[in-house]
Amino acid sequence: MVDAITIKDAGDLDPATFTDWGDVAKPLGEPVSHESGFIVFQNDDKSSEMGLWQCTPGSWRCEVENDEFFYVLAGRAIYTADDGKVTEIGAGMTCAFPSSWKGDCEVVETIRKVYMAR
Repeated sequence: MVDAITIKDAGDLDPATFTDWGDVAKPLGEPVSHESGFIVFQNDDKSSEMGLWQCTPGSWRCEVENDEFFYVLAGRAIYTADDGKVTEIGAGMTCAFPSSWKGDCEVVETIRKVYMAR
């Protein structure tokens, strides 16, 4: 059995303690967004994951592979789906993106979120 996991004051954590995940895979110009964070839990077959993610400003092509539910701790981003629908997210918002969602993401202000993907 796995114990419950807590992250105290996730919005105040020092980014220097995060794992560097590198630049986004499909940038759309400059600046190129840079990702970091840490995984809190991942099941054995890696089909479910929980963690904290941070990303610096920039735009990239986004293709969601797994259903994702998250809470935005800080920052702001704009997601534009391939059908043109615009979703603006920011601090204090709870969001969900279904697997197979495709579009572009623009991080306007460094964004930090806690998430679960499966």
